[in-house]
Amino acid sequence: MRPLPVHTYEPAMWLHPKVGYDYLVSDGVNKYSVPYDLIGEKVDVRLTSRIVEVFYKQTRVAAHIRLDKPQRDPVVKPEHMPEAHRKYLNYNVEDFTSWANTVGPNTAETVQFFLSNGREAEQGFKACASLTKLGSRHGAQRLEDACERVLRLTSSPTIRNICALCKASVERKEDVPQEVRKEGSHGITRGAAYYRKGGQRNE
Repeated sequence: MRPLPVHTYEPAMWLHPKVGYDYLVSDGVNKYSVPYDLIGEKVDVRLTSRIVEVFYKQTRVAAHIRLDKPQRDPVVKPEHMPEAHRKYLNYNVEDFTSWANTVGPNTAETVQFFLSNGREAEQGFKACASLTKLGSRHGAQRLEDACERVLRLTSSPTIRNICALCKASVERKEDVPQEVRKEGSHGITRGAAYYRKGGQRNE
């Protein structure tokens, strides 16, 4: 007689989903990552009470410990992420705040808005990263000037209107590109920078 298996037999359930653009598959309760290059492909998911296994063309490409309670965030392994998304894991409040302070007070105020506008600071990381790219592309002074002008027009700056001002060849700060004016057209809300100057406009 052969010896008994090391592990007792455990029934499994199979699913056959198509991998979405978020490179995640679901067990019906939580989501788990697969290699991002499988986006759009059909995979086979084997579920037991303890493990989630993902197969592509009969080869196992991912395995996760199965969670028994619903989680807000998906289970994602760094090696499954594209390089751009892996960089996101290194983002933090301290680095963005420190960088913004080296650019200028208006950039720092804009970064603080992005970090505090959502329920979690992490929700503002994408906007802060975009802001650093604008600084690299256009220079710190142009970025600081753009943030200052946007904060005089609205208390809710966006990357879109900051980017428009960075790109524009504007000699006078009062000459704001039309697309920025349209964003603030709901009865322009003036930002904190405006009131710090006592509401006086440059002539």
